[in-house]
Amino acid sequence: MSSGPATLTQRKSPVRQQLSDYLELTKPKIAVLLLVCVTIAAFCASNGQPDILKLIHVIVGTALVAASSCVWNQCLEVHADRQMNRTAQRPIPSGRLSRYSSAMFGTFLGSVGVSYLLATVGLMPALIGALTWLLYVCIYTPMKQMTPWNTTIGAIAGALPMFMGWLAVNPVLDIRAVALFAILFFWQFPHFMAIAWLYREDYAQGGMQMWSVVDRTGTKAGIQAVSGAMALLLVSVVPGVGQIAMGNVLYMLLSLLGGTFMLLASWRFFVIRDEKSARRLLFASLIYLPIQLTLLVLLPAHV
Repeated sequence: MSSGPATLTQRKSPVRQQLSDYLELTKPKIAVLLLVCVTIAAFCASNGQPDILKLIHVIVGTALVAASSCVWNQCLEVHADRQMNRTAQRPIPSGRLSRYSSAMFGTFLGSVGVSYLLATVGLMPALIGALTWLLYVCIYTPMKQMTPWNTTIGAIAGALPMFMGWLAVNPVLDIRAVALFAILFFWQFPHFMAIAWLYREDYAQGGMQMWSVVDRTGTKAGIQAVSGAMALLLVSVVPGVGQIAMGNVLYMLLSLLGGTFMLLASWRFFVIRDEKSARRLLFASLIYLPIQLTLLVLLPAHV
């Protein structure tokens, strides 16, 4: 007898199912990547020796704010989610959770998250957390129905938590902090363009104005991917500039190698524009980021 998703759902108790649905609303996989980036920023800001208690505080606060923004994103996009195959079974569009209770849950998480950041790591991380929430929920989410330039706002919101991790342990931003933000910002363009191409039919059904929907040839999505990868290649070497040391030289060489890898994958997608090239670009982006972040922690000498 088959034990597919419907059968597994029926076997869960009502309380367990509801808890599972609320957890799904927070998109924990996205939160994990974001928290890794916050942690890397804190390590770089403290020359590899962050205050562990402050690091824990900023991770907890950022997780709460990020979870809240994901919940509210789904509250606002419920009508579009019902139209798309990959999102129709999410908790709200499927009817397992009400939009009202989900919004209350998201509001609670966001309020606690910003308050927690303010109480534990200070004003600036809390303000950036609130700004990130506003950009993602109030600007990026509705823009997805209006213009393909929504990706730019989404990339800003996705990169801002780098500053939260940095400022939680170091009140002074320097060129390395800006480079960290830029790396995560530009990385999102080839990453998102690959996703947008793979799910272009779904996005079209949901009324999402992605480049892959607006320009069905994929040319503009390819240009965005290549442009982002070129900028990424340039900004990725910045943390190694400023001091002649073996770690810096090795960091810059490996960053150039990784950036070239991303650029080639983006160029291939631009030229071919099919599912295979898009999946290769998506895979390349998922390999690139953790390696680049690891290099940032291990190699550059600190000025």
